[in-house]
Amino acid sequence: QVQLVESGGGLVQAGGSLRLSCAASGRTVSSYGMGWFRQAPGKEREFVAAVSWSGGNTYYVGSVKGRFTISRDNVKNTVYLQMNSLKVEDTAVYYCAAGHFMGWPTVSRPSNYNYWGQGTQVTVSS
Repeated sequence: QVQLVESGGGLVQAGGSLRLSCAASGRTVSSYGMGWFRQAPGKEREFVAAVSWSGGNTYYVGSVKGRFTISRDNVKNTVYLQMNSLKVEDTAVYYCAAGHFMGWPTVSRPSNYNYWGQGTQVTVSS
């Protein structure tokens, strides 16, 4: 079993930055792809970014490309999401997930992720 715990969320003004962390425990996630999803009130869960097990491949939804950066540290069993130039529409609960995928489109499907964190709230004010 893998337990995932997100941290780093909070309230920030538009144009600001936040760095989310997802710490894994219980079992190493070095063989898993890692992803970040988000869910805004009244909306479906949306894929944000993912990184392959090696860190060699990264994937982003178009709306965050160039603003967000996903990375991982397999020694620390942690994945990060650096979010810059935040917009009001980035407001959501952000979830970390671990799973197996083979590029697009599987990387964006929640069904390809086996383990999920509890989420961390990100609120961007205007």
